[in-house]
Amino acid sequence: MGEMLHFFANSFFAAALLSVAIGVVGSLMLINRYNYLAASIAHGSYGGVGMALYLGSSILLGATLFAVALALLLAFMTYRRHRHLDIFIGVLWAVGMSIGIIFTDLTPGYTTDLLSYLFGDILMIPNSDLWFMGAVDLLATLFLSVFYHQLLAIAYDKEFALTRSVPVALLHTCTLLLIALTIVMSIRSIGLILVIALFSIPPYIAERFAKNFWQMVLLSVPIAFFIIASGLTIAYYLDISATATIILLAALAFSITFLQGER
Repeated sequence: MGEMLHFFANSFFAAALLSVAIGVVGSLMLINRYNYLAASIAHGSYGGVGMALYLGSSILLGATLFAVALALLLAFMTYRRHRHLDIFIGVLWAVGMSIGIIFTDLTPGYTTDLLSYLFGDILMIPNSDLWFMGAVDLLATLFLSVFYHQLLAIAYDKEFALTRSVPVALLHTCTLLLIALTIVMSIRSIGLILVIALFSIPPYIAERFAKNFWQMVLLSVPIAFFIIASGLTIAYYLDISATATIILLAALAFSITFLQGER
């Protein structure tokens, strides 16, 4: 067990940081029904990965800039409630992925770790990513703490929030920007393809047991950590993909919770 903990030191630390982001941002995604928007940002962000590879610049920087641009564009379109919003989101999703693929094709040579950005590799988390993840966690926690009541008002009744002079457009935009940053911080560990599932399931489970939103956030954190840590442990002993194992455990936990709720 000690050997495993030594081998997975950064991975377990990343799991803890991911769990905080899942608790805060995943819960905000759930109550606002932003999962589809988050999926569009996640998949579209591959454009930033491909461009960064082609230009030889930082993957983290490229993905961050691209994700932030997508979040701002989606914030503008969703707040205006464009009548073809679902089509727009789908197109944005596909275009971002296509840009990433084209720039990857144009990049000389083959990038062997490319799949880690799509499907994640939590075993290969560098220290620099941990610092970025910690900074995003701090930002997310401060954002929720400062604007807690306003965010709840927007989630449950946007029109009422407007009558109370809540800056709905600004907080809506900030929430999407925060989602973009959490997606970027999860690229290396979970990957763009699988990140939305992991950010959706623990808050869904926590919602079944929580009496209010704060409880939901606080419960989501240990649930997320348990799923990720268990997936890492199983993957270590069976010598299989850690990320895939984590997602399958999350899906199992979701299924059990869903079936319990249907009784």
